[in-house]
Amino acid sequence: MSKSKISNAYVLYGGAVIVAIGLIFFAANQDKAPSIYDEFAQCLTEQGVTMYGAWWCPHCTNQKEAFGDAFDSVNYVECSSPGSRSMNSTCQAAGIEGYPTWEFADGTRASGEQDLEFLSEQAGCELPESVE
Repeated sequence: MSKSKISNAYVLYGGAVIVAIGLIFFAANQDKAPSIYDEFAQCLTEQGVTMYGAWWCPHCTNQKEAFGDAFDSVNYVECSSPGSRSMNSTCQAAGIEGYPTWEFADGTRASGEQDLEFLSEQAGCELPESVE
């Protein structure tokens, strides 16, 4: 293979790598599409609702997935350090006994996965019409 063909191949591969990196960067910086639960999740936070959970808890994962991207607006307290299953001092001091635990503004709690309708009723937050 001649030096010119090798140089052209490097230019082509280099260009392809640059385009791929550009596409990845572009996709990663796109705004997320609004979720139908955005206002509901924000209302829960405004009403003083908090979810205590752990990164390793499958029920917590299910609860988060029920909200989709809107979960970012829910007041969430992580009770375990990355790589650890032990409860941190914040959750110990709060008296958390299991995951997930939902705490409401009046101090009442609900343990375990909760459906969105229950959270709506407890917090006085309206669910989007398409899911009621």
